[in-house]
Amino acid sequence: MMTHIAPFNIARLPRILFGEGRVMDIPTQVAAFGKRVLIITGAQSFRATAHWQTLQQGLREQAITWETFTVQGEPSPDMVDEAVKDYRKSGIEIVLGIGGGSVLDAAKAIAGLLPHGNSVMDHLEGVGKGIPYQGPSTPFIAVPTTAGTGSEATKNAVLSQQNAETGFKKSFRHDCLVPQVAIVDPNLLASCPPDLLAANGMDAFTQLLESYVSTNANPLTDALALSGMTAFRDGFFAGGRSQLAYAALLSGITLAQAGLGSVHGLASPLGAFFPCPHGVVCGTLLAEATDINILALRERDPNSIALTKYANVGALLLNRPSVCTSLVDTLRNWTQRLALPKLSVYGMQPSDLDKVVANCRGSSMKTNPIVLTDAEIRELLLRRL
Repeated sequence: MMTHIAPFNIARLPRILFGEGRVMDIPTQVAAFGKRVLIITGAQSFRATAHWQTLQQGLREQAITWETFTVQGEPSPDMVDEAVKDYRKSGIEIVLGIGGGSVLDAAKAIAGLLPHGNSVMDHLEGVGKGIPYQGPSTPFIAVPTTAGTGSEATKNAVLSQQNAETGFKKSFRHDCLVPQVAIVDPNLLASCPPDLLAANGMDAFTQLLESYVSTNANPLTDALALSGMTAFRDGFFAGGRSQLAYAALLSGITLAQAGLGSVHGLASPLGAFFPCPHGVVCGTLLAEATDINILALRERDPNSIALTKYANVGALLLNRPSVCTSLVDTLRNWTQRLALPKLSVYGMQPSDLDKVVANCRGSSMKTNPIVLTDAEIRELLLRRL
């Protein structure tokens, strides 16, 4: 007898072009939207490869002209506003973002504001003016060169302002910001340093696991999340670049549809108050966050489907029947093997705990499989301090 399926919603996705060599499709995809493109990249990674010269030649063959903008570090509201001001009158018909999550988030926000010319602070969740964004956005093509955030499949651009006291990390979010096209070529990961790729991989796995146990999960996102997590079977990062690019793409789809959990709830204030790279924060917290969730569920909601799901993931990763503690042991092993740093490396002290806890209950924390107490969140942070 078929189990009843509760109602669920799936928001719009980009057209997805996946596979080795798909970078060659960029010029024709750009040409479908116009002849004047703003290309947004990181400082070096993509431009230092042969792909950059090939792309320029392909654009010339399509009679496309372009402007370029470089994103260094995590994007800030000021960076987005500056780019919008500089390129608003340049006749840009399409935005092409090629890079990691920071590049794609910046490009997404810039594309959203180019037709309007106003500040992103008008729309930034929690810290802006609260003015609803109405669209339209300039058409946007996303081409990831790392495999972590899944930004190529989401509707939110994460922007941050780092400051020990007043910092924030918030989203500019709207359905209009979903890329029209996502081009995912695993070959582009070849230029990504191994340590960065490891952090990216932990970010992607965290997004898959958190969306799988999210209170907003549904059968479709569950299937995608489990499919993505197979890339990590038989040991972290065992599947190679193609599998990792696939996992990251699916993590973006599942987080956009189902939400995340406590790790990403904490990643927001940690990234705002301290110079913690996002992937590293996810990696260093994941094992202990999973353990804290499991302990809280066993104590307060022992019949939760999330406990079964945690055991399922342990079985998937180990290729054998598993219990929840097996998953925690596996994640702790990954944390140790990858030598993921503790939070104190980035300047966090015990005196900062209250500030982080007070600022962690954003949208991601709301879909954690159980509401954690402040004491449980403090315990999680202390374990990685």
